[in-house]
Amino acid sequence: MGDIDVAIGVDADCVAGWLGSYGGADSPADLSRGLSAGNEGIPRMLQLFEDEDIDTSWYVPGHTIETFREEIQAVADAGHEIGVHGYSHENPTDLSREQEDEILQLSIDLVEEVTGEKPVGHRASWWEFSENTPDLVEKYDFLYDSSLMEREFEPGYMRKGDSWEPIKYDQDPDTWTTPYEYGEETDVVEIPISWYRDDIPAMLFIKQPLYHAGYKDPEMMYEQYYKRQFDYLYNRRGAGVYTFTIHPDLHGLPHMISHLEDFITYIKGHENADFVTLEEVARKYDDDPSVYEAHGEYI
Repeated sequence: MGDIDVAIGVDADCVAGWLGSYGGADSPADLSRGLSAGNEGIPRMLQLFEDEDIDTSWYVPGHTIETFREEIQAVADAGHEIGVHGYSHENPTDLSREQEDEILQLSIDLVEEVTGEKPVGHRASWWEFSENTPDLVEKYDFLYDSSLMEREFEPGYMRKGDSWEPIKYDQDPDTWTTPYEYGEETDVVEIPISWYRDDIPAMLFIKQPLYHAGYKDPEMMYEQYYKRQFDYLYNRRGAGVYTFTIHPDLHGLPHMISHLEDFITYIKGHENADFVTLEEVARKYDDDPSVYEAHGEYI
């Protein structure tokens, strides 16, 4: 058994999520759900983490920092890591390089106002990279990014310049029949995330886009996805990082607190499984990339 680190990432989308991603920018009712997430969800989750004595990593849009300054200050004062996550949860693929650069600089400044230190972690809004994102992450000297899904349980190093050809049905096949090309590896650690360890796809009811359903059974989500993925990592792979992405918009709801509490208790019941921040993961990997390598035949 090697190192098994569980890193809870809290994406504090709140009102910004409705402005940038969930199609509720014109709905006072939807925006009020974001207000509830900031005013009630954040303190509930923060209290649970205090009760459980665990450190977590929060990725906070600039809009959330400025709208819920006291709540985010409390997160920082409790010792949790804070990383950047856009301003209004904008989709980077819809931004010009200049816009993305300006938003990133503003987000860094806002985090630094709260924590007193430059953030080391970057998480792209929407978990989407534009063609400019890797260059900008490198430009601002982030220790790590946590936005991509190339691996399940093992960090790597972020690349820039990957290339691929989309299918062009109005052109000859030789315009797209080429393999994926890996780009240049950077010094930025890439810590993987997964939609299957995220609460939004299953639990958040939104009107657009249509692939979000909401009202799934939380017990099913935990038993069929979260626990089974952890069990695979623990029982078969034997070492790695389990990133777990949750939101005050969902896990800050009253009925979700006990589910999160039970899952934390479940993890604590396993030897050699520790709760850490993503910054700790990045520094461990940067110091020794073999620390999270799989033991045995499972990857």
